[in-house]
Amino acid sequence: MSMKCELTGKAYQSGNNVSHAKNRTKRRFLPNLQNISFISEKLGKKIQLRVATSTIRTVEKKGGLDEFLINTSNTKLPPKALKIKKLIKAKSN
Repeated sequence: MSMKCELTGKAYQSGNNVSHAKNRTKRRFLPNLQNISFISEKLGKKIQLRVATSTIRTVEKKGGLDEFLINTSNTKLPPKALKIKKLIKAKSN
């Protein structure tokens, strides 16, 4: 399973471990991913996603999964989130 947030697309970042002697070796900074069920009010069901904890806070701040997806531009969303957004828009019309 890829280490990528399914709502925002946040993935790992690369950097260096730096020792006391300033030796540098490559390392990866992994996102803090959690399996969580979001409740979609417009679809009337739970949606299980693997998202970063920072994304969970953002979704809560925006007012839920439906509001987060509707107010986020399509260019910033990965394909799985776009499918959910399309379902929500079709259900609300």
